[in-house]
Amino acid sequence: MDQDRWRRLSEWPLLGAALVYLAAYSLQVLLPSDRGLEAVLGVVVWVVWAVFLVDYLANLWLAERRLQWFLRHPFDLLTVALPWLRPLRLLVLLRSAMALAKSRAVNLVGGGTLAIAGSGAALVVYVGALAEYSAEHDAPGASIRSFGDALWWAIETVTTVGYGDYTPVTVGGRIIATGVMITGIALIGAVTASLAAWVAQAAVAQQTAARTPRGTEADLHAEIAELRRRLEAAGRE
Repeated sequence: MDQDRWRRLSEWPLLGAALVYLAAYSLQVLLPSDRGLEAVLGVVVWVVWAVFLVDYLANLWLAERRLQWFLRHPFDLLTVALPWLRPLRLLVLLRSAMALAKSRAVNLVGGGTLAIAGSGAALVVYVGALAEYSAEHDAPGASIRSFGDALWWAIETVTTVGYGDYTPVTVGGRIIATGVMITGIALIGAVTASLAAWVAQAAVAQQTAARTPRGTEADLHAEIAELRRRLEAAGRE
């Protein structure tokens, strides 16, 4: 089996695993402590981690140039090493949907990128808030005490506003904050570039339409219809 085939076969199972992980992680963080439920969710989380680990090792093994693949796919390694990044695999589903739409001649040059960036921002905010709340809510001197606090913190952090009303005090919380800040900068750059491309594309399309004589398309259809009528008439003769 080659790497391309493995990736095609594993795409949907990995998406399902990301969804399961997101649900299990959310329940772990947000629900009151329950030993029985925590044990079940712990097993689910470890199983999902094993699925991502197997996928990563399989891709590394099947790659033609393993070192090159390793260096070019840091995100795959991070989704194995950092649990809170695993739900971001859900973006692959949206990317695949956009690719399918493009293959069907749907124009998504700007809108597709915006949709991916917007979905990515929502996921980063939600998952970042979960991770930050888990790391901070019971730490001494913490300002992030509720999930609402963590959600507000994640929104102002991912948008690089940073009011400073909520700040992490733990090492884990600061590491998560660093990841959210870097992701926020990348998302803002993607959205800005996409908007610029979208505006430029719309301007070019408008100029092209203005230069095209009116009625050209209608005249072409009329000529085709007339030619078809003559051919049919010649066939009957």
